[in-house]
Formats: sequence, structure tokens, C-alpha cells
Amino acid sequence: MKYMLLMQFSEQTADFPKIDEWKPEEIQAHIRFMRDTNTKLAEDGELVDAQGLAMPETARIVRSHSGGAPVVTEGPFPESKEWVAGWWIVDCDTEGRAVEIAAAVSAAPGPGGAPLNMPIEVRQVMSAPPTEQ
Repeated sequence: MKYMLLMQFSEQTADFPKIDEWKPEEIQAHIRFMRDTNTKLAEDGELVDAQGLAMPETARIVRSHSGGAPVVTEGPFPESKEWVAGWWIVDCDTEGRAVEIAAAVSAAPGPGGAPLNMPIEVRQVMSAPPTEQ
């Protein structure tokens, strides 16, 4: 089964400094951890995809406009100021394994090398739309 692991933050759950406030060597250690994690998951045949996202200030909302030009805005965004920083899609045998991977990713190093303990949402990827019974 495939699972999406969402690295989500909000002002309440990001109890560490913004990454642009980290020392260069702390950023490098964090990125190296993520790359090593992805390499290991790929070697184990569990990695489908993993991507990081730019900061939420660069996000745009696009809506179709009845056949006209699409409307592109910088929001509205939820009041909670939650944002997705990145994701993994893993293919593993059990939800328990997906939770293990999420826990390992959650412990990525941050400032001073301390584990960030980031919240990681684990959701099964639907393989097909639900059917009527």
C-alpha cells in the first residue's frame, strides 16, 4: 500500500526557528539527513517520491474562471497559517511501517543537531475511487 507522509507545520507545531535562521552547517546536516533517508528508502524499494516545497509565501491559488483567464491570487489561506513543507510517498506492506518511516523523518536534525520532532501526517493513498456496494 502507498502512504503519503506530509510534513506539515503551523505556528503552534513549529517550535523551532525558521530554517533561514539556522547556521549553514545545520541546514546542510538537515538536507543530508533527508537525502540519506530517501536513499535508504529507495534502496529498500519503499520510496515512490519525495519533494520539498518552497516557503508558503510563494504559493498561489488558481481558479478557473468560466472559460476566461484563470484567476491567480496569493490567498486566501487558512487562518491557522498551516503549511505543507514537503512530502514522501512510500510503498510499504503495512501502516505500521509507514508510521516507522514518519517517525524517523520526524527526527530530522535542526538547530544544534537536535531532533526537530516535526509533525508528520500519515495518510493512505487511495488506489481507486470508492465503489458503491
